[in-house]
Amino acid sequence: MENIRYFDNAATTRVKEEVLEAMFPYYTKEYGNPSSLYSIGRASKRAIEQAREQVANLIGANTNEIIFTGCGSESDNTALKGIAYAHKDKENHIITSKIEHSAILESCKTLEKQGFEVTYLNVDSNGLVNLEELQNAITEKTILISVMFANNEIGTIEPIAEIAKIAKSRNIIFHTDAVQAVGNVPIDVKELGVDMLSMSAHKIYGPKGVGALYVRKGINFERFLDGGHQEKNNRAGTENVAGIVGLGKACELSQKNLEKHIQHLSNLRDYYISEVTKKIQDIKVNGSMEKRLPGNSNISFKGINGEALLFSLDEKGICASTGSACNSGITSASHVLIAIGVQSDMASGTLRVTFGEDNTVEDVDYLIQNLIFIVNELRKKMDV
Repeated sequence: MENIRYFDNAATTRVKEEVLEAMFPYYTKEYGNPSSLYSIGRASKRAIEQAREQVANLIGANTNEIIFTGCGSESDNTALKGIAYAHKDKENHIITSKIEHSAILESCKTLEKQGFEVTYLNVDSNGLVNLEELQNAITEKTILISVMFANNEIGTIEPIAEIAKIAKSRNIIFHTDAVQAVGNVPIDVKELGVDMLSMSAHKIYGPKGVGALYVRKGINFERFLDGGHQEKNNRAGTENVAGIVGLGKACELSQKNLEKHIQHLSNLRDYYISEVTKKIQDIKVNGSMEKRLPGNSNISFKGINGEALLFSLDEKGICASTGSACNSGITSASHVLIAIGVQSDMASGTLRVTFGEDNTVEDVDYLIQNLIFIVNELRKKMDV
């Protein structure tokens, strides 16, 4: 379809031309296995190490603390299960929040079936964890705290530095799922004090099928995939060289453009929320406005069916979502909206709009114009 207006950058982003250009040689001329000793194999190995440096530079890490994975979900699984299995003979308690990504929540469910205990922290109406509740949840058996950097649905940014400080004071490992935050907010893992951090290439204008896990030097975990000795014996399997190169290039570009990127997305987000709030009645903006990802808007419309809203927007060439793309096949209310106390009649009519670098004010005006018309039409049909 021509003239698509894309507002679902939290689900995925387009691959930038510069990223594609960097990746292409590793599909054609430089296709050697990086574990091989001949020249094109060594070239692939050098490309991986350059990408490792680019990733590390974006988040303030050392290059030897970056492990490449297949995606953000694999990074999350590796962090949680790797730490859990490494400590299973001594301690067995994990703390997380009720609004985590499914990669964290499903990993926790699996670990619970294996005898681990998991505490799920409540959040307030803005989606923020309570630090006092976190402190009270810690026991002598607590081995890991995992709280996401920023929520993928409502955009709320958690108090990561404060959580890291609590974890360090109790000698507990702290992991954060930063898939939505990397490339959208400044991150320095050393200043924050986190021990492990997950990220994904396709959220920052890189390719799908590659991610990374930051693991602070000295943190030991049981590797998630068995096989060869790639990634310093931390992750078996021949590396996705082109994908890793793409992730590295995306991180390099993100680091160069971060301030401009944040300002552009924040301006679009604030304009959109302001206009929708003024022009459409009976709505609720979900998540904190002060502690929020720059490109995230999550608004519930009373008396609206979310899927009907999406289909109507799609007919106008507008791409948005009701929430996490990873849960798009689930018809029940979002676990995030339930956790922050959104009533069911509002939660079912929620629209997540996430802006990207390609969006313009004209795009946003087009979205607002059509949204006003569609909401009014749907409400007429529902007799609201």
